Formats: sequence, structure tokens, C-alpha cells
Amino acid sequence: MWLPLVVLLGLIFLYRRYRQSLILENLTDKYVFITGCDSGFGKLLTRNLDKRGMRVLAACLTEKGAENIKKETSSRVQTVILDVINTQSVRAAVKWASAIVGDKGLWGIVNNAGISVPSTTTEWMTKEDFFKVININLLGVIDVTIHFLPLIRKAQGRVINVSSIAGRLSLSSGGYGISKFGVESFSDIIRREMKQFGVKVCIIEPGFFNTQITSVELIRKCSNDCWDSTSEEVRKSYGEEFYKKGIDFLDKVPAICNKDLSLVTDCMEHALTAVHPWTRYSAGWDAKLIYLPLSYLPTVVSDFILTIGQPRPAGAI
Repeated sequence: MWLPLVVLLGLIFLYRRYRQSLILENLTDKYVFITGCDSGFGKLLTRNLDKRGMRVLAACLTEKGAENIKKETSSRVQTVILDVINTQSVRAAVKWASAIVGDKGLWGIVNNAGISVPSTTTEWMTKEDFFKVININLLGVIDVTIHFLPLIRKAQGRVINVSSIAGRLSLSSGGYGISKFGVESFSDIIRREMKQFGVKVCIIEPGFFNTQITSVELIRKCSNDCWDSTSEEVRKSYGEEFYKKGIDFLDKVPAICNKDLSLVTDCMEHALTAVHPWTRYSAGWDAKLIYLPLSYLPTVVSDFILTIGQPRPAGAI
């Protein structure tokens, strides 16, 4: 009775595997623009695509980052300095890229640049703290995408937006999760709009990885600064013990962060090179087995699980 169903499911699985394994031809003729190539995912993706023979336009925030990329890659990789929150810088990068790709257009853009701090207990922060993160992670993605879309449409290419599992389930305070929820929404909108032009839009949703985003030093400094600048009444309500336990927890962050960045860049590569890319890619065992399933549970259940073991403020009822 169950045999036909098992056979059918097996055939569907094999077909999906085969369909996902199909890779585009003439990859060496395609140009890809990547933001945030100074380190982490952007830098590794640049090296990997270069090894495939693709032509990479690597956007770095600093001259040092650009120099490091040039040392580690071939002449197929060209670099440009880009500040994603500066529209003039974005326009200059588009003009630079247009001169290089010409009539071929741009096959892919990978919106990878991002930050995670300021990030600490919400009541210790200001609106400006939220804006710093949202400005880069969301508004920067929007601005870069809008300006590069004409080149993408010309090649009927791909837009790859790096979100996070925190864009599916709120995991931390500050603008990071908010910005990633926004990236998800923006990606859904332009995917439907660009489909008519033959452009595909993909979202990468990594779990926790050992990159600059999860730098314990930066997060600790942010927490210290925000705690010191908040009011006496707020500090009394939360208490020194709550603050210290939060700081102590940061020492555990490296242990939960995956060091294998290729799990993310492999997803990016597939999105850029596959004949049939996925709409969403979840990267990392924590994203697939913990946070994504948690996002589908009733809110009361996920809230309970995510707050187990959290320190209690001094003024908690």
C-alpha cells in the first residue's frame, strides 16, 4: 500500500537533486558585483568565484581590504571602494561597473555588506543606535540594488541578498534583526517585480558564523558604552548583576558560532551559478535544525525556549 507512495517520493527527491545540480554554461563570461569584500563571506566568495573563472567586481569599504583581495586573487578580480550608505559612492560604483561590463550587463549582485552593532538591551539604546545598523543592512541594500538593477536586467541576472535566520526569528536586540526582516520583505517585493524581466532574486539566511558580525569585542564594547550612557534609574531597574551576566554570556558566543564560512558561500555560489537557484537558502546546522523550526512554533513556545536561562533584571516582577 505504501510502496507506490515511497517510490513516488523517491523519484521526486531524485528529480529535485538532479534539477538543483544543473549549472550554467559560459560562467567565465559573467560578471558578479559583491559588497563587503574586506573580510568574511564577501572575501571568501570572491576567491571562490575567481577560481571558477568568473569575473568578480569586489567592493570593499577600505583600501586595505581591496589590497588584500588583489593579493589573493587573479587579474579577473577588480576592486572598488564602496560605502553602501553613501549614495554618491554607490553611483560612482555603478558608473565604474558599467564601463567594465559594457553591453553584457551584470550577471549578479551579492548584497553582503553588513554590521551587527550597536546591539544590546533595548532600553539602553537610542534611536540613533538602531539607525546605524538599519542604514547599512537595509537601506544600503535597497540603495545598491536600485542603482544596479538596470545592469542586472540587461543580463537577466541574479540579485542575491544576504539576510539572516534573524530575519525569520527575532533573536537579539538592536537594529540587526529589524534590518534583516526588512531585507526579507524587500527581496520578496523585487523578486515578484523582476520576474517579468527574467531576473531571479535569492535570499541567503545564515545561522551564527564566526565573522566580524559576531565579534565579541565589538559587542562587549557596545554593551559597555550603552550601559554607561543610560540613566541612573534604568541602571537601577536592571541592576549590576543583570549587566555582568550579560557581559559574561558573550564569552560563550565563539562556541556557538560555526567557523566553516564555506557553508554560506556555497549557497551564494549555487544562487549565482545554478540553472534553477532556490528562493531561500538556510546555511548552517543551527539555522536548519533550531532557529528555522522555532520560527514555525507558536509564539508562546518559541518565546519560552529563547528566554530559558536569561538573567532577571533587579526590578523584575
